[in-house]
Amino acid sequence: MENNKILTLSSGIVAIFLVGVILRLAKPVLFPFFLAIFFYFVLSPVLDFLTGLKVPKLIAVVTILLFTFLVIYLMGILFYSSGETFAAEFPKYGQKLSGMLESFQVSLKLPKAKWEPLAWVESLDINKLGSFFLASLGTILSFISNLFLILIFLVFMLAGRGKLNLKLKNFLHARQAGQWNRIIDNIDRQVQGYLALKTLICIVSGILATLILVIFGVKFAVVFGFLTFLLNYIPNIGPLIAKIFPFIFALLQFEKFWPAFWVLAVLFAVDGVLTVVEPRMMGQRLGLSPLAILFALFFWGWLWGIPGMILAVPIMVILKIVCGNFPSLKFAEVLMSK
Repeated sequence: MENNKILTLSSGIVAIFLVGVILRLAKPVLFPFFLAIFFYFVLSPVLDFLTGLKVPKLIAVVTILLFTFLVIYLMGILFYSSGETFAAEFPKYGQKLSGMLESFQVSLKLPKAKWEPLAWVESLDINKLGSFFLASLGTILSFISNLFLILIFLVFMLAGRGKLNLKLKNFLHARQAGQWNRIIDNIDRQVQGYLALKTLICIVSGILATLILVIFGVKFAVVFGFLTFLLNYIPNIGPLIAKIFPFIFALLQFEKFWPAFWVLAVLFAVDGVLTVVEPRMMGQRLGLSPLAILFALFFWGWLWGIPGMILAVPIMVILKIVCGNFPSLKFAEVLMSK
């Protein structure tokens, strides 16, 4: 019995390792596929709404795809062009940072040799930082180059929506088909509701952050707003990072503490309201434990980099929903829960 447990545990570890290697090597195909699944669940309510209005399914699918990818493409181009300008101006803000730290050092009468943060900034190549930021933009928006592949996946997913139930009825007995259809419909409804609401909250958060930064006169508000939208998919850590970046930039731009402080305070106030609203809309049942979130971030970040970290938590929530609908997998749902 003990040997069987050891063998099962060893097999599980090897299986997880092999799955990780396959996911890492197959990123060029699997990453667009995962994005297509993400868009499928987000856009499914729109498709159901249009078909409910007696719009032919083909016309509804084509309309949804054209509008969605037009918006994504235009937003990507706008974000990338703003990011290029931001990266080009990095050296100027690097010099401002050095000047601010020097003033801070003089005001505190600190010996230069012992003031390590200033030495760190002086040794930092700001031009390389700008190039790194520009490369990161390309990584974040790499899905734009895969639009055609995502489109192919999404066309088949949306066109085949609702057909699985009919296939199960033809393949299984009526009772078994009914049970499986209830499970599938329940999973579909929960995942669809989570991703649609989460995306809506992220969009609202990004738009509000952009408007706040525009009102305060912070440059590159579109870049920081788009980053806020993306980072809000990562609970706790993401929203914090999304506020720190514009705060530091506002500090460098205005060269005064209080304007940057009020930017940060208003961003936190808006996020506090959204933090209260989000659990009420989604329900506490979809909450993940901090350990599960950290594991997901490290695992998917190792696999697919920054895009993987953005998709990490939605993937974990989907797995949690799936496990919760099968009695034999309830233990996994409990492990991932808060």
